[in-house]
Amino acid sequence: MVKLKKYNGFLKLFVIFLTLFFIFSCSQKNYNLTKIEGKQLPVTEKANETPEIENFIKPYRDHINKDLDSILAYCPETLDKSTGKWQTTIGSLMADVCLQRGNLVFKAREKKDIDLCLLNHGGIRAILPKGNVTTRTAYEIMPFENSLIVVALSGNQILEIASYIIKEKKPQPLAGMTFTISKENTAKNILIQGKPIDVSKTYYVVTNDYLANGGDNMSFFLKATDKFDLNYKIRNVLIDYFKEVDTIPVKTDVRITVE
Repeated sequence: MVKLKKYNGFLKLFVIFLTLFFIFSCSQKNYNLTKIEGKQLPVTEKANETPEIENFIKPYRDHINKDLDSILAYCPETLDKSTGKWQTTIGSLMADVCLQRGNLVFKAREKKDIDLCLLNHGGIRAILPKGNVTTRTAYEIMPFENSLIVVALSGNQILEIASYIIKEKKPQPLAGMTFTISKENTAKNILIQGKPIDVSKTYYVVTNDYLANGGDNMSFFLKATDKFDLNYKIRNVLIDYFKEVDTIPVKTDVRITVE
């Protein structure tokens, strides 16, 4: 630690010396910029390592890695977002988990139930591999700082959600809602929590903060009559869920059918 302080002190003095030398030199002469050149410098993990600094941060790095690699659950098969046209196993799992754990918070605070969950296919950044599931797994799947938001939407906006999914033709993570895509490429037989949709009713939809603000062209969320921030990061939702279960279930129920 003493060597590191001496090294930092010398570095500061050297920088001050160069700065003063540059200022003095510039004050004596007039310079005109005539050419700018650049070159690519490779950056590697081992480039310009300082042993003193590495030794200082090693205990902290080891502690973080120990936490990230702690086993939380077991996954019987790989869950991948690239397998499935209208839904995927990992997408269905994430939507179910966000609906379930988000509802615990929402019901405690607002005394109301969340009706459905809609996330975005692109927000899933990694597979859930077969085998041991760790905290690191949650960070890989959800590296962003997105939090859960509950929005109040009318039945007509729920119809817009179905139309959006059909138009985008991507397996958007969906829970609490099922429907059929007709031959005319429209949604029918829409059920919310197993009951036919009521366009006059207000539904509570949980999503992430990016989508709640209209991300991925989900403009229907901007029509919300109310919005609730659960202050619950999706990454933490996954970690809490992994800690709660022993073996992760593989979601195979059909949520979107095609005529």
